Amino acid sequence: MSPAVDELFASGKIVLLILAFMCAELIVLILVRKKALGMISPLALVVSLSAGAALLLALREALRAAAWQRVALWMIIALGCHLWDLRLRLAARRT
Repeated sequence: MSPAVDELFASGKIVLLILAFMCAELIVLILVRKKALGMISPLALVVSLSAGAALLLALREALRAAAWQRVALWMIIALGCHLWDLRLRLAARRT
């Protein structure tokens, strides 16, 4: 690979690029949610994408050789977001 791509991955900046795309995705989903997705709330969209974002941040910490506690913290945050997402989905099914 090229040195630029090597640096993109080694520094963890690739994760920031992916997170930027996720933010753009969130904005588009919020704008088109009524037509394409039914009545999914913006909160549900944010919570759903948050679990993946937290896992990406755990990956970034690992790529940057951060302490394992920092990686674990982001993984715990991802778990919390995932559980919150499940709770929202189950509550939506009941209504």
